[in-house]
Amino acid sequence: MDQSAIIEPILILSGVCVVFGALIALAHSRFRVFEDPRIDAASELLPGTNCGACGSPGCRAFAEGLVAGEQQPANCTVMGPDGIEDIAQLLGVAAGETNRRLARLLCAGGQDVAVQAAEYRGFASCKAAASVAGGGKGCTWGCLGLADCELACDLDAIHMGYGQLPIVTPERCTACGDCVDACPKDLFVLMPVEHHLIVQCKSELEGEEAEGVCEVACNGCGKCALDAPEG
Repeated sequence: MDQSAIIEPILILSGVCVVFGALIALAHSRFRVFEDPRIDAASELLPGTNCGACGSPGCRAFAEGLVAGEQQPANCTVMGPDGIEDIAQLLGVAAGETNRRLARLLCAGGQDVAVQAAEYRGFASCKAAASVAGGGKGCTWGCLGLADCELACDLDAIHMGYGQLPIVTPERCTACGDCVDACPKDLFVLMPVEHHLIVQCKSELEGEEAEGVCEVACNGCGKCALDAPEG
């Protein structure tokens, strides 16, 4: 067999590969997008939880916002003061004011105090129970206690407590809002940490009607508002 019949195609193919490789390298050098190295540096200092509480879809996007001047370090509610200051020093910017928020449950009517009008026997999900005549509780606005919020919280900041009511752990909560989205009764709200006075009931009734379905229901008397300090 003539060896040139084998060598010639190999040389041609090798030449084509070299040309295409050179073209790819040229295209990469001409069209590559420059990325500020501070983005990687800031990302390494962030917690990496990707909770979204800062308003960005993840920690990487938050780092990009920091470098672009669209975010401030204090907007990360997961980091402590030291971590916030480290990022501020890295980027040479002010840390910003920390306005930390927490998820609060607007229901105190656990199974021990709320009237059970019916027994729900179905899929263990608040959304599923809510779709069946609003659930089994006498107060159709109250917590169903089937832990959709606990399952939605990736930070392990919610666990079910006494009376099958969810309890939020302040040290873990970042106010990401996942529990707000998960609750079919809209019972979670994000409040500033320093806001201590809340009405833990979204009663749709007043007076004895409200008290008839839950021992701790808000009866709409307004006494709490009258007794509260100004502001």
